Amino acid sequence: MSEKTCVVRFPGTNYPPLELKAGDKLSEHLTAQNSPVLFGCRTGICGTCLVLVEGDIPPPGEDEREILYVMEMENTPARLACMVELTGDINLVFVEEQM
Repeated sequence: MSEKTCVVRFPGTNYPPLELKAGDKLSEHLTAQNSPVLFGCRTGICGTCLVLVEGDIPPPGEDEREILYVMEMENTPARLACMVELTGDINLVFVEEQM
């Protein structure tokens, strides 16, 4: 049985899409693959990896929701890339590009 592959795209950039396994944590691959997403703490408390997510992923957990609330991003498709678990294809758009 083959594992499901999820495609991560970065619209509006020159970065090529990444193909990762479903269930993978995004942060485990982005810095290793020279992605455009910045990471500071890698634990969801600094907010440097804030992105807008287009696609189907599980809702944020309690810790991530708290940080998004503090950053006034709780009612947007904003997520902390270090906390995203892949379940399907997604597009990542950088929050700075939207503001």
